[in-house]
Amino acid sequence: MNKALRLLLWGLLALLLTAAVAAAAVLRIGLAPARDEWAVDWRLGPVTVPVGVPTVLRLATSPWIGPRLDGRRLQTAQGPVDLRWDAPRRQLALRCAPCRLGLSAMGSQPLQLAELRVTAQRDVDRLAGDVDAVPAAEGGAAAAPGLHGRWQGRLTQRDLHIDAQFDDAPIARWYAVLAPGLPELARARIGGMAGGRLQVQLPAGTLGLQPRVGGFTVEGLGTDALLGARSNCGPSANLKPDSWLARAVLAAEDQRFFQHPGFDLIELQAAFDRNQHKGAVERGGSTLTQQLAKVLVTGGERTLQRKLRELLYAVDMEQQLGKARILQLYLDHAPWGRVCGAEAAARFYFNRPAARLEPAQAVWLAAMLHAPSAAAERWQREGGLDPQRVQWVAEGIRGIGRTQREALLRSVAQARYPWPGSTPAPAR
Repeated sequence: MNKALRLLLWGLLALLLTAAVAAAAVLRIGLAPARDEWAVDWRLGPVTVPVGVPTVLRLATSPWIGPRLDGRRLQTAQGPVDLRWDAPRRQLALRCAPCRLGLSAMGSQPLQLAELRVTAQRDVDRLAGDVDAVPAAEGGAAAAPGLHGRWQGRLTQRDLHIDAQFDDAPIARWYAVLAPGLPELARARIGGMAGGRLQVQLPAGTLGLQPRVGGFTVEGLGTDALLGARSNCGPSANLKPDSWLARAVLAAEDQRFFQHPGFDLIELQAAFDRNQHKGAVERGGSTLTQQLAKVLVTGGERTLQRKLRELLYAVDMEQQLGKARILQLYLDHAPWGRVCGAEAAARFYFNRPAARLEPAQAVWLAAMLHAPSAAAERWQREGGLDPQRVQWVAEGIRGIGRTQREALLRSVAQARYPWPGSTPAPAR
């Protein structure tokens, strides 16, 4: 009897193992990527197998597999993802809370969202749905309104193209969703609306961002106190906006300074695109006003949170201080390698007041601002700055005639300035 029972149990176990192996084999074959199909490695029990992403997406949004995903939770690199299947709509809903999104173009730290919701419906290889980013609820209260958008996608064997349109929403709401921990939000009064378009291509991970901003205002950050502020860098240069150094600085750092309200969407777009291409933050896209906010308040950490703080202060400064005072403050505080402030830089590098700099000397100093410490080291080590950068600054100076520009370009091309305290090389 015992022997017969053992044989029966062994038979059942063998049957179960056979069924499990068969199911795993079917699953592995069914999910195996086709030739040239976009694939990722997926851990299936004790083994890792390659699966075709388009195949998985088609199955997950199908009425056969979608219902079997209902109520399941996936642990992902972005955070826990809860799945729900809406049978009447034949729609898969995903909820990631909290959610971490790595965006190399925006800094080293991932974007932290309290909750991200995405729905997906599929019609052959066309996908569509909604996306909602919801701020964290405080004290057990209902969650505040979040950000809403609609997205469409085109699925091929090799990739997925996503095009999302985000509705216009109060800028204060964008801050509440993207950076709820900023200390300035407790006292800043933020006005205006923002929306935009986001385009994503996977698996390449390339992003295209087209923001819309209107009526952006900020009050309450106390930047009006800077009207009478003095610099720790030394005496003020008291330069007028039409001085050679002021013009050269604007050519180097912010050519649309007198046209923008503290931020420049064109420059931000260009910086985002370049950083996407490079896979790291190489270009900040900051206006001169934002750079001043970085020097005086926020510091230089390369994170989205710092950038958003910088933006608040820049908009507030524009409204409280005006262009002339902002330019003067920047010149008096800007880092110039071994020193800071325009007056100190002019005296250290050229042994003369900033107001008496020759045009080529002004261009030389302005060309350093892109990377002041590195420029100073190169000047000391190699006896000069990047000639292409110097020429680019000279070509960007506005408000001068053709004859003046030609003379400036000639003098810049011929300029050879020894490092302070060094002996000039003999002429050959």
